[in-house]
Amino acid sequence: MVILISGRGSNMQAMVEAGLPVAAVISNRADAAGLKYAAARGIATDVVEHRDYAAREAFDAALAQAVDSYHPELVVLAGFMRILTAGFVLRYQGRLLNIHPSLLPSFPGLDTHGRALAAGVKLHGATVHFVTAELDHGPIVMQAAVPVLPGDDDVSLAARVLAQEHRIYPQAARWFLEGKLVIEGGVVCVKGDHPQQLYAP
Repeated sequence: MVILISGRGSNMQAMVEAGLPVAAVISNRADAAGLKYAAARGIATDVVEHRDYAAREAFDAALAQAVDSYHPELVVLAGFMRILTAGFVLRYQGRLLNIHPSLLPSFPGLDTHGRALAAGVKLHGATVHFVTAELDHGPIVMQAAVPVLPGDDDVSLAARVLAQEHRIYPQAARWFLEGKLVIEGGVVCVKGDHPQQLYAP
């Protein structure tokens, strides 16, 4: 498994602490704090600076070359703040996972917590999904919901959602690596009838 990060990589850290087999951590930023965390634990690290490439396609080609050098069964996006080209997504179709801080299909894109508060939703959360060429879409593997509490702001709501991300993302990755995920008609099922939803009151 190869994990792509852009910053501290807290979801990457959750996967490492869950004992998942991480072959490498790759970042588009040399100053990403998560690289130090991975290196300190003996995990291979690599940097492909997006600023070194004039076009997204050129960056994605270099990134794919770095990823492929580790021959991963699974590629995981963990706070990787680059929009990937359709060609890159197609290259890893069916083995590229992302986590998004909302209950998709609600609130794709950025500022999910602020938008959720502004919309007055009573439940918010996180979604693990397979990546497709359409941003923040793709077959949903698992979701975690948290209540929106009176007095919540972006920071408090984000913190509770992140805690659930750290629970469901390692689980979803483990299911994939164990061969338990099946996509039928665009819907993901888990062999063994494991629950694909989590509610944290």
